[in-house]
Amino acid sequence: MKARLHTALRLAASGLPVLPLRKGKLPYGNCPACAENVCGGRPNMKNAGPCECASVCHAWAAATTDPRVLTSPTWASAWREAAAVAYHPGGAGLTVVDLDDAAAIAWAGEALPATRTVPTTRGEHWIYRGAMQSANAVRPGVDIKSLMSYARWLGPGTGTMTDLPDAVRGLAVKEPSAVRPASPVVTVSALAGGGECRHRTPAYLERGIAMAEQRITEARSAVHTTVYRTFLAVLAAHGRCGCLTDAHIVRLFTAAQTKGESPRHCTEAWANACTRLGL
Repeated sequence: MKARLHTALRLAASGLPVLPLRKGKLPYGNCPACAENVCGGRPNMKNAGPCECASVCHAWAAATTDPRVLTSPTWASAWREAAAVAYHPGGAGLTVVDLDDAAAIAWAGEALPATRTVPTTRGEHWIYRGAMQSANAVRPGVDIKSLMSYARWLGPGTGTMTDLPDAVRGLAVKEPSAVRPASPVVTVSALAGGGECRHRTPAYLERGIAMAEQRITEARSAVHTTVYRTFLAVLAAHGRCGCLTDAHIVRLFTAAQTKGESPRHCTEAWANACTRLGL
């Protein structure tokens, strides 16, 4: 317990949100109050909720850098039984390309830029600076762990970490649908202030766009409503600072049209969200 908790506290102090894993590399199950997500989920989950449970609930969403939480009595039993320490890459602005075998490693050596690498039981983790949507089985033996995911801590690795390349982002993009996405016709005008993002960090915007794409892509029902609410959330965060570009909007429209939305509905949903926010 002490060794794993010590490791977790050290990683948290460096800015990595961490959590304990039980045997089988699995997160701890939810407490009765959070079972079946009846609590509504944590605020940073795909469907943001009000849960403030003090237990190690909701897997990656429980990852934290707060030493008071990590050393709390409610986490103590989990640390006593923990088989490993995990971290939330996306929460630290990182992406892990999980390569499961020698063939996957060989492919990465040819297709991806070199970065920090960490040996795993069967392969390697290649770690890049920058967050994106997570995706499993993007090609044989390759998973992407970033936003809404966790990865085992297996050591600091070797090599110099580099920026997340388009080659990795492209792995999570599904094959285009038969209908080509139309370029959006709605633009967002920046307010006075030169259009500089009030958040001051481009990574914040990138995480927001990636999470919005994933929220739309993973919608199982009420797609129209999900698209509108997602557009509304993005505009509420960035519609007035002028940091949204045509490229960002195209990404959102593409995600929506991949789910079957028409270009017309995308444009209308964006316009309605702008109107509601007075943009």
